[in-house]
Amino acid sequence: MTEQQVAPVGADNIATVTAFLNSLRAPDLDAAAELLDENLVYQNVGFPTVYGRRRAIKLFRAMERPSLGFDVKIHRSAAEGASVLNERTDVLILGPVRLQFWVCGVFEVHDGRITLWRDYFDQFDFAKAIVRGLVGAVIPALRPALT
Repeated sequence: MTEQQVAPVGADNIATVTAFLNSLRAPDLDAAAELLDENLVYQNVGFPTVYGRRRAIKLFRAMERPSLGFDVKIHRSAAEGASVLNERTDVLILGPVRLQFWVCGVFEVHDGRITLWRDYFDQFDFAKAIVRGLVGAVIPALRPALT
């Protein structure tokens, strides 16, 4: 296989992952579900693994409340074959508290659907995000902004 044959597949897979993450931030969980394979494996390293599209979307639907939200900024993505790696900042919004932290995501995409979603993040960085988020909730001028 030549590089020209592989590049479009990788670009398509990056587009699938980007569309998925953007649908979570919209939130448009129906669109997100369409991009997940029925047999998805979702791993947030350090937490229990979620198996199946239905369970993953159920988890996100439980967070559909006016005071909860998700935002994301993708800093870079790379693909090789079915694998997509991205580095991003995730934002969890809990009322006035914004938790912003670095995440590295690994995705496997087959036939336009995500079959594996594995996120890695630094626990210390997450702890700092909690402190910053709480301070920002008390002093809005210090609330983290996604840049």
